[in-house]
Amino acid sequence: MRNIVIRDVTPADDEFILRINEINVDVLSPMDQAKLDFYKSIADIFWTIDVDGERAAFLIGIREGAAYPNENFDFFSRTFDKFLYVDRIVIDEPFRKIGLGTKIYEAVKEHALKSGVTTVTAEVDTEPVYNNASLIFHAGMGFKEVGEQRVRGNTVKVSLQAWELV
Repeated sequence: MRNIVIRDVTPADDEFILRINEINVDVLSPMDQAKLDFYKSIADIFWTIDVDGERAAFLIGIREGAAYPNENFDFFSRTFDKFLYVDRIVIDEPFRKIGLGTKIYEAVKEHALKSGVTTVTAEVDTEPVYNNASLIFHAGMGFKEVGEQRVRGNTVKVSLQAWELV
């Protein structure tokens, strides 16, 4: 059994976060050090996930009301009074297909419920890259599509997803 530790991000994690974000930038928005520092300032949860002592993934979650200029966050702000927006979960390639996404979302659910939030939101790219694996995964967790929109100057289409926890 693998030892999985979900913990708050530290400055020592910055290089890892920037590296795996860049590797996966085709389905994420770009991130540099300034944007990483901005996320740290507004995030409700910013976690690094370690597997057997190695950095394996990270997650950024933002609560309603945050000063976050993001088209998807804006959609959820208009749609839900209280929510936890999962801006991104990025799992490094060697740690995929071991159940890590499910473990992370279980921790997100626990955190949300403890915080009095019953809706977790996220988006999945559908154009130009159709992220079918992510859509299937989110559906399996209980997410349902609540909208679609074009973002980033009309270059990307996303499926807007919500997970009602109760």
